[in-house]
Amino acid sequence: MQDQNSVLEVEGLGVRFRTEEGDVPAVQGASFSVQRGEVLCIVGESGCGKSITSLSVMGLLPDSAKAEGSIRFDGNDLLAMSQEEIRQIRGNEVSMIFQEPMTSLNPVFTVGFQVMEPLVIHRKLSKREAYEEAVRLLEQVGIPDPRKRMEQYPHELSGGMRQRVMIAIALSCQPKLLIADEPTTALDVTIQAQILDLILKLKEETGMGVVLITHDMGVVAETADRVVVMYAGKVVEEADAETLFQDPKHPYTKGLLRSMPSVDDETYALEPIPGKLPKPGEMPQGCPFHPRCDDAMDRCRVESPRVFTVGPGHTSRCWLGEEEKQNHAGKSVG
Repeated sequence: MQDQNSVLEVEGLGVRFRTEEGDVPAVQGASFSVQRGEVLCIVGESGCGKSITSLSVMGLLPDSAKAEGSIRFDGNDLLAMSQEEIRQIRGNEVSMIFQEPMTSLNPVFTVGFQVMEPLVIHRKLSKREAYEEAVRLLEQVGIPDPRKRMEQYPHELSGGMRQRVMIAIALSCQPKLLIADEPTTALDVTIQAQILDLILKLKEETGMGVVLITHDMGVVAETADRVVVMYAGKVVEEADAETLFQDPKHPYTKGLLRSMPSVDDETYALEPIPGKLPKPGEMPQGCPFHPRCDDAMDRCRVESPRVFTVGPGHTSRCWLGEEEKQNHAGKSVG
């Protein structure tokens, strides 16, 4: 039964792509939830399964992909719905901001037409009502002279302006869940900060849940309530943001944090994670991270680790979690 405060619960999500060589897993057994009014950050390197997970929630996977498991939104399993039922929810109750607005906005339609479209389709507003609401939305997301922008085309706007238009479209139907897939990657640092502040401000005003997908741990530190770390299609660690930064448990999470620059220590040297992410069809035996892990044991090379609870609301998919659990048990007995 779904937690009454949860807007989204993902349980055992698996996504496979059909290829000429056979099925290739892209996401394996991912589980997490999003509470109302919460920002959940999903982090990891490019190719770890973050975007595929979000596209599964939106029902936007390509025909070559098959999703299994459970994705419950407001108590309803999205994977059990028809495409027509999904379309009624997508863009209405669940919205998404994509990474590059120039490829998401249609270049042959005006900004006004694209902001008005979901208002007419989902909220059943008249064209006059939709126009006035679209102007209000553009103003809400910080676009100056919104009536003028309504008549312009995407190529006439800056990158930051286009991303604000995407946010206006995403919020047009007052969604319960907003998914933002690396919404600031293509923007400069100043505009990035403005966009993140805007998303957080609108989240506070509307009470929607937010899934923010990023590879930038600095963004996570600024925005997240809770964090899910993914590697090679699996969730390898989950904790509240403060715990994750102060006491990370999985070696991959520690590697991500060590690769962040420090503004306080001028002598700090970045420590990149050695090696690279394995391809989905070429996973090593055992723990997929073991070829890049300084803490790898013999067991890691042959046996895939389970998920261990390493603290309140804190889980880690690593055999070190089992050792830590045993150590704590030994201390309590002594």
